[in-house]
Amino acid sequence: MNKKITRVATDVGGTFTDLVCFEMDPTQGQPRVRTAKTSTTPPEYEQGVLDVLAKGHVDLAEVDFLAHGTTIVINALTERKGVKVGLITTKGFRDTLEIARGNRPDFFNLHYVKPPPFVPRFLRRELPGRMSYRGEEMEPLDLASLPAILTDFKQEGVQAVAICFLHSYVNVSHETATEREVRQLWPQVPVVSSHAIAREWREYERTNTTVLSAYVQPPAERYLRRLKDGLEARGFTGSPLVMQSNCGVDSLESAARTPITMIESGPSSGVWGAAELGRLTGDMNVIALDVGGTTAKCSLIENGQVKIVTDYWIERDKKSAGYPVMVPVVDLVEIGNGGGSIAWVDEFGKLHVGPQSAGAVPGPASYGKGGYDATTTDANLWLGRINREYFCGGEVQADMVAVEKAITAVGQKLGIGIDEAARGIVRIANNNMVNALKLVSLNRGFDPRDFTLIAFGGGGGMHAAALAQELGINKVVIPSDASVFSAWGMIMSDLRRDFIVTYLTDLTDENARDIETVLQRTEAEARHGFVQEGIADDQVTCERFGKFRYQNQEHTTEIPLGSEPILPERVDSICERFQATYEREYTYRLAAPIEMVGIHIKATAKIGRMEMQKREAMGGDPQSAVKGTRRVDYALEGVHDACLIDGTLLQPGMKFDGPCVIEDAGSTAVVHPQNKVNIDGYGNIVITFER
Repeated sequence: MNKKITRVATDVGGTFTDLVCFEMDPTQGQPRVRTAKTSTTPPEYEQGVLDVLAKGHVDLAEVDFLAHGTTIVINALTERKGVKVGLITTKGFRDTLEIARGNRPDFFNLHYVKPPPFVPRFLRRELPGRMSYRGEEMEPLDLASLPAILTDFKQEGVQAVAICFLHSYVNVSHETATEREVRQLWPQVPVVSSHAIAREWREYERTNTTVLSAYVQPPAERYLRRLKDGLEARGFTGSPLVMQSNCGVDSLESAARTPITMIESGPSSGVWGAAELGRLTGDMNVIALDVGGTTAKCSLIENGQVKIVTDYWIERDKKSAGYPVMVPVVDLVEIGNGGGSIAWVDEFGKLHVGPQSAGAVPGPASYGKGGYDATTTDANLWLGRINREYFCGGEVQADMVAVEKAITAVGQKLGIGIDEAARGIVRIANNNMVNALKLVSLNRGFDPRDFTLIAFGGGGGMHAAALAQELGINKVVIPSDASVFSAWGMIMSDLRRDFIVTYLTDLTDENARDIETVLQRTEAEARHGFVQEGIADDQVTCERFGKFRYQNQEHTTEIPLGSEPILPERVDSICERFQATYEREYTYRLAAPIEMVGIHIKATAKIGRMEMQKREAMGGDPQSAVKGTRRVDYALEGVHDACLIDGTLLQPGMKFDGPCVIEDAGSTAVVHPQNKVNIDGYGNIVITFER
């Protein structure tokens, strides 16, 4: 019997909550896609998810697969809405969290103050016991003082306990014994141990990550529980999956235990979607750009591979070192530059855009909800780049009186007229995004001209053509349903877990078989975790990576190791691959021995994701999609009469030239003069340039 398959993904962003629903009828072949978008509803974020499911007319009783991405973790951290945490660590290392690193960004500021730790000193306690860096017990663990520590924690109102011992990344026995005793003495308190989150060295980073995970664990668990209850009350009988920061989904139960892995949940799904779209279209080298209401995020994908890093920091800027988070996170650059980013003039008369955002409430001035600051969206409206008669898909009446007042105020501070002020806002926003794109490409040894720009989010198509022209990129792809593309990426995701383990040894022929033994042991651990959850071993795939450095350097470069066993005869080729990767990024090689510092196993399990089917070119007349013309100010190319094109009427094979503006309910694509447009077999808008 052929059964209709329904797969749903929801993505909670800073401004909007998005939905993508795929319905596949096996007798028809091509899936039916529905999308919806509603306002995000802080602090009850789950309500926004339920709202968008209702708006999309999703019958949860018929849903086979539901994936969810959320900003709950990063919001709890940045807004300081976690819980009081008590930290238990190795005797003598109580202050590791406060000593931190000497990497102050404001280097010449003699009054620089380090960011305060999330756990104050009086809630950081020590236990005797010590492991060596090889995992050998130097001093036995003594738990005699643990009951008194927990009694103090209870009196101080501690709501979660973090455990992080020295060198537990190589030997977990002291941490597991302590965790077991805490759970016995205080069953109600959430406990997070470092070995369950990070198995890499660097005590400060690992300790801070453990603390942050404990800090957000109770609110994240409550949120996920409320979400699950709400879904079940509306008929959902399956197990929800949660998007992780490593571009894969995981079970809700696993995510609730270690919620810090969701810290970049939404952005990672968009990057993964770009990688999958590139695979479908044959564009294996891609720069992904996600422009939403609050931020712009970008990441580079080489040969179809999304780079995953553990050197991730939150709240890091020009004046603060921020806080490290040592979990697998997609390598991206994020800036406060989205549709809601506020334009402002400093005391020196210089125009800025962002990072402050108008958010969902009150939103840009054009929303008519009381916002009075000019934003990027307001400037695009004023310049005719956004259709004021079809604002937010016709659901919002653009308040052009408020827009004029807000942009005029910016212009008066600069001594210019309203049109020039609006152009300035757009150009500054574009410049901010160009700089971000350079950080993931040029700054890492990649020429952006060798890549395709895939731009999505509500504002991606608005700015993509201008950014590509500035960087010399020859091809831009704006996905079908670009405004909810991150949710689409979740539907294309597999179950994924990354196992990153510190293993320090010289990369020599003599050590090759020892490296292979560690790789096999970690792969077995990864497979065992999936099998315990009822996933067949033949559904699990493991990819191998190694972290290497020149001897005595501080940081590492990761390279793929392939599927063949690490034998002595392969060492030279691994060395050469490391040398080439290092030289591309840093422009030189060293005549020095190479060390392996760690291994990285990427374990994925197939969960029957849908594959998009390419459609044949229809040969339709693009004039059938034209709904009029409008005067559009292109900022640098002047004002033109641009065709207005209904994006919902575009068919594969249609071709036309700019200037034009392509509109649908969720996004707008601005096509500049001299740009050429082709609609590909997946419904994507492909823009190329005459140079």
